[in-house]
Amino acid sequence: MLEFTLLQKILISVIPIIFAITVHEVAHGWVAMKLGDRTAQMMGRLTLNPIKHIDPIGTILVPGMLLAIGGFMFGWAKPVPVTFQNLRHPKADMAWVALAGPLANLFMAIIWGAITKLGVVLYKSEIALGEPMFYMGIVGVLSNAMLMMLNLLPLPPLDGGRILVSLLPGPLSWKVSRIEPYGFYILLALIYFGVLSLILWPLISVFLSLVEASFYLPDNFFTIFSNRLFR
Repeated sequence: MLEFTLLQKILISVIPIIFAITVHEVAHGWVAMKLGDRTAQMMGRLTLNPIKHIDPIGTILVPGMLLAIGGFMFGWAKPVPVTFQNLRHPKADMAWVALAGPLANLFMAIIWGAITKLGVVLYKSEIALGEPMFYMGIVGVLSNAMLMMLNLLPLPPLDGGRILVSLLPGPLSWKVSRIEPYGFYILLALIYFGVLSLILWPLISVFLSLVEASFYLPDNFFTIFSNRLFR
């Protein structure tokens, strides 16, 4: 197995993570446009150019700190602006706009799963490109799985919270939506007390097992090799 330098870890990780967060946001804006709101398009955010989506903290600082301390690189982008009042059916369409991001991550996780499998095949054939390729695929599957599961939590302003607000009846929907200004702080508290990992990792593990089974990869493949990459 390769021993990766810090630079190699960055090169392997940056493309999958940038795509994970960028396509997630573009998906929100694209679905919003199809449903009547062109805010993201008018602001130039319907592009895969990562510069348009960079958040100084979520895209640069947090991933850099995680990598520096030996952790898995992860981050987020600037949210794509959506004016829900412009949607044809604002309350109902909100759910589809919110769901678009996690669905984009699901689609990308499957693509990276296929890249992982191809990398394994090339590695077994003693082709040098194989091992870096399947490590990049591992980062792609993991980053998209984490982003998808995190955003499906029913906590405004996460996508799952917006879906919940869309589905609940009027008065209850309004009460849940009032949590949104405090959602980020609630999320930080869940992280600090270790509750978030207790919620997310079992879900992520099930998803990774499904990807492994779909591409005939060994059990715990993603966990084992991500640990080797980010040790």
